Amino acid sequence: MYDQTRAQQPSDGASAPSGRRATGPEPLLPANGREEIVRRLGHAVNAFADNPRAALEEAEGAFDEATAQLVDALAERRRALRASWADLDPEAQSTECRLALREYRELAGRLLRA
Repeated sequence: MYDQTRAQQPSDGASAPSGRRATGPEPLLPANGREEIVRRLGHAVNAFADNPRAALEEAEGAFDEATAQLVDALAERRRALRASWADLDPEAQSTECRLALREYRELAGRLLRA
């Protein structure tokens, strides 16, 4: 049977056959924030037939919340990433800089693919 609510929820990552979470990039938004946004969007979809305008307003609010959470999460990641390399000794920073560059590239790539 098709479960519309479950189908609308974002995947937290593929599970490996043993039931463990497969490795991959960390979600951009925390799980509790994603769950609330998905709940609100699901409610908007289900309420659309009865009150389209209210459903659209709820969907817009959920989108605005997702956008705000994404901006906050990216700003925090940027602060942490910059702190990882900003004060390094220039002679001993090659590995740390390489890792930071990889992280910047990975995050930017994810945003560009979104």
